[in-house]
Amino acid sequence: MPAVGEPEHQAITQLLEAVGRGDKPALDHLFQVIYRELHQVAARAMRREQGARTIQTTALVHEAYVRLLGGGGVPARNRAQFLGIAARSMREILVDRARARVAAKRGEGARPVTLDDRHAVVEPASVDVLALHDALDRLAVLDERQARIVELRYFAGMTVDETAALLDVAPVTVKREWSVARAWLYRELAERS
Repeated sequence: MPAVGEPEHQAITQLLEAVGRGDKPALDHLFQVIYRELHQVAARAMRREQGARTIQTTALVHEAYVRLLGGGGVPARNRAQFLGIAARSMREILVDRARARVAAKRGEGARPVTLDDRHAVVEPASVDVLALHDALDRLAVLDERQARIVELRYFAGMTVDETAALLDVAPVTVKREWSVARAWLYRELAERS
C-alpha cells in the first residue's frame, strides 16, 4: 500500500477533531477514510493468530469500530494515534476471544501467535496470545514506553519512524527500545512456557 500523503493525514486529523466535538457523521466518514488501514492492522493481527480462527478480519475491524464508538468517542489527535488505539482494541478483542476459548476448553488448545519483526533474520518461536498479552502487561509495569512501542510496532504494524513520531522520540530510541523489549518478551515467554 502506498504511503498516506500529507493531505490525507490532515483530512484524518480534521475528522478526528470533528469526532472529538461529537460530530457523528465525521466518525462515519473517518471510518470510511481509514478503513483500508484498519483492515491491514486487523490482517496483521489475524496472521499472528495461528490455527482455526473464530473471527474474520473484516469482523475484527467492525468489532473494534463498535468498541471505539462504545467508549464515547475516539480520543486521538492524529492518524497514527487513532491506529494505535484501534490496534489496542483489536488486541483486546483477540485476547478476549482467546480467553473464552481457553475457558471453554478448560485450558487446552490456546492459540499461538508469532512475535515477529519485519527485519528479523531468524523467525522467532510461536507464543500463546494470552501469554503474550500477560507478558506485555508485565513489561508495561517495568517500562511503559517499551510496552507501547511493542504495541505500536507489533499490533498496529507501524514503522519505526511512525512510532517515533507518535511517541515524540528519536527513531534510534524506538529501535533500541524495540530490541530490548523484544528480548525481554522472548525471555519472559520462554520462562513461562
